[in-house]
Amino acid sequence: MGRSRISRRGSAAAEAVVEAVDGGLAQLIPDPDRGRAWTLLLDGAPQSHVDLDDPAYLSFEYQRRLGHVIDLVAPPGRPVQVVHLGGGACTLARYVAATRPRSTQQVVERDAALVRLVRRELPLDPGARIRVRSVDAREGLGKVPEAWADLVIADVFSGARTPAHLTSTEFLDEVRRVLRPGGFYAANLADGPPLAHLKGQIATVGARFAELAVVADPAVWRGKRFGNAVLVAADVQLPVPELTRRCASDPHPGRVEHGRALRDFTGGATAVTDAVAVASPSPPPSVFR
Repeated sequence: MGRSRISRRGSAAAEAVVEAVDGGLAQLIPDPDRGRAWTLLLDGAPQSHVDLDDPAYLSFEYQRRLGHVIDLVAPPGRPVQVVHLGGGACTLARYVAATRPRSTQQVVERDAALVRLVRRELPLDPGARIRVRSVDAREGLGKVPEAWADLVIADVFSGARTPAHLTSTEFLDEVRRVLRPGGFYAANLADGPPLAHLKGQIATVGARFAELAVVADPAVWRGKRFGNAVLVAADVQLPVPELTRRCASDPHPGRVEHGRALRDFTGGATAVTDAVAVASPSPPPSVFR
């Protein structure tokens, strides 16, 4: 299937863009409420939202939480070095470039056709120092120099599932290799009841990092629905009070757990290795309705 455009009567943008990419069917849907904003969907699953006029605007709940993490890694205006595993429409890379000019970023997005679509329809600021590699996330991470990054963000989904080889202690050993001392790791995780995947990932990251915090919707914490959880880890003390304040003031407030409460939540889950790793669970169809 090739590229097509679909008129959207009443939309601020004239047309949606529909195109086959390596990972499925990509759709760029114009946001009727924001003049040059778009939502990227892959096979019907929302992936990214980008406002070309205001790249510091983060629409998706989990991306706002990752934005809070970025803001706590370094104050606005201070350049940072960031590795993004999973690119989508490069929403968070655009956010970093807008809020911290002269930052240097590497985006690893396996879907080369998606990268071409995004570059064509939602072009990056030519002055932003953003390099995009179209390789597997773990392979791309292996090419990053040792102790290069202030922050590594993992937001990788294939068919709405995080691939198994990005859930293990061996993967986290590579993350640690590229982080500078005091650097942060953040991951977007998706799970539903009984939250076995989330518990296993908390145990896995906890086996490699001294400090850990997780942000999720209260209903997700209670195992009432499928949803996203943002995990943050470092070997230095995390700014948990400030993260808690920021997430609580979001349009969809998130609850932050850390320390003993987080360890108790895992219920004895053990760290995941390459030998036993599995992909994250598939979301139920109702999630995207």
